[in-house]
Amino acid sequence: MSGQKTSNPLPDPHEVAKTYADVAQRSSKLLTEYMQRQMKNGLTAPVDELGVAQAFMDVMSKMLANPYKMAQAQMNLVWDYMSLWQHSMLRFAGVQAPPIVSPIKGDNRFKGPEWEENFLFDFIKQSYLITARHVHDAVGNVDGLSDQEQKKVNFFTSQFIDALAPSNFAMTNPEVLNETVKTRGQNLIKGFSNLLRDIEAGDGKLRVKMTDTDAFELGRNVATSPGKVVFQNDLIQLLQFAPTTDKQYKKPLLIFPPWINKYYILDLREKNSFIKWATDQGHTVFCVSWVNPDAKLAEKSFEDYLTEGSLAAIDAVCKQAGVEEINTIGYCLGGTLLGSTLAYMTAKKDKRVASATFFVALLDFTIPGELGVFIDEQQVTMLEKKMSEHGYLEGSDMASTFNALRSNDLIWSFVVSNYLMGKEPFPFDLLFWNSDSTRMPYRMHSFYLRNMYLKNLLAQPNGITLADVPIDLSKVKTPSYFISTIEDHIAPWQGTYLGATHLGGPVRFVLGGSGHIAGVVNPPSANKYGYWTRDDTAAIKTLPATPDDWFEGRTQHEGSWWTDWQKWIAQLNGDEKVPARDPSKGKLKVVEDAPGTYAKFHLGAQKKG
Repeated sequence: MSGQKTSNPLPDPHEVAKTYADVAQRSSKLLTEYMQRQMKNGLTAPVDELGVAQAFMDVMSKMLANPYKMAQAQMNLVWDYMSLWQHSMLRFAGVQAPPIVSPIKGDNRFKGPEWEENFLFDFIKQSYLITARHVHDAVGNVDGLSDQEQKKVNFFTSQFIDALAPSNFAMTNPEVLNETVKTRGQNLIKGFSNLLRDIEAGDGKLRVKMTDTDAFELGRNVATSPGKVVFQNDLIQLLQFAPTTDKQYKKPLLIFPPWINKYYILDLREKNSFIKWATDQGHTVFCVSWVNPDAKLAEKSFEDYLTEGSLAAIDAVCKQAGVEEINTIGYCLGGTLLGSTLAYMTAKKDKRVASATFFVALLDFTIPGELGVFIDEQQVTMLEKKMSEHGYLEGSDMASTFNALRSNDLIWSFVVSNYLMGKEPFPFDLLFWNSDSTRMPYRMHSFYLRNMYLKNLLAQPNGITLADVPIDLSKVKTPSYFISTIEDHIAPWQGTYLGATHLGGPVRFVLGGSGHIAGVVNPPSANKYGYWTRDDTAAIKTLPATPDDWFEGRTQHEGSWWTDWQKWIAQLNGDEKVPARDPSKGKLKVVEDAPGTYAKFHLGAQKKG
């Protein structure tokens, strides 16, 4: 009707022309820059740095050597397709029938109603899921491959299958089609503009934007717990947080976060900040903030991270608080360093660490998780060559590796949203932290990969030597608490459990729900996930020999493991309290306000400048 307003008005032609011109100009610029780089560097054949091509060649040769098994797999696929065809005909005829295959729980790619209600998209979805399952089964059941080859083949097959999901393409994603009709194609133009933006931000490489980074500022709406930097050297700034109680435990709490990312994963927002919560429980909380290294720190070794990192921080905390004993926490790589530090201090008869807590930390790398796919002799050698050019591993390279471990959630969902739907990413503090990349010094990272992941020497008595001291975890008698998470793909709980069995003191092992981040950052107020313990006396004194043995006798609890940890640490601390400690009134000179310069240094901001 002429008197009615259209629900989808035509876009302003001037704005459309302006957008097209902008996209064309930026595309031309990027293409020119790419060709210039190619000419400057010389056109070279691609290098199979990960050894993926060789692994798949081995798979194909072994599959072809068993034609009967391949024919059987093909026949199974045909039967599933026939079942799907019959199911689709019934749906087409209006008869409701149960699906042949359904997405697994948590697969958000097909959550839109059209994937189930529309006959065609339901067929596309099930066809993809059937094919994906059979491809996985075919490559996963090949005999004669080494464990490392099998891991590579399984992982990169999953990457290939995830990339080909119908949800990732405009013509086979009903939500994208609806948006295209609704906006008359402007979503695709906007999406292409977003794509160019992300290539520009990556200096020629695609760096998918996951969140609105301009929406966050450290000290304003993330990393907001008030405190002071009370010590610093080349590797660390030591943060002491302001008290929130009148009295505090006599023994302060020192946290060693991983230097793969920044410390404020434990201080994202007030309601989920472990640092704020621990302060509220009466702890004097200190936290190491690691430097984001450049080429000048290329020769900093794992040994330097011990002497200038953990040991220097322990010295500073004891001096600042005027104490001879402290409690410690190590998160992920920070926990690996903490274990090494305890062994070093034990050898030196240094008893200043009264307790150690390990957040999803590996001391034994027998079960390295999905990261093991990227770590073998060939890949480590190639990585060392790459790091030697700059003196460090670029933070974006590490971030890309971690994102690939959960590609559907951390890559393809944003490809669809940013580039096909043409949307801007939402402000999300966790993804802001995830995008706040940090580098790894060449010498330290090479030592870590070779001696921990490849050779597993930390788990062997006197397997490594740090600062002229042989490291033996079995001699560590410090009471320890291990929190691991059941869905952790970076530090699998079975692997962290093995590490816990190497320590010579009393160990409490707790298994939380969810994964490497969400399972740790799980405040009691959220009332999510739950956790499992073994509370029988024998398990407290001596851990069962294997993870499976421990799991058989587990007890499930509701809520957050944080409260369980607080009961454990409170028993060790006893009733002795001291007046609340003001960071400004300790024995160390205040350097600056928290979160400090080291945490605020952002690689993206540096490149923009």
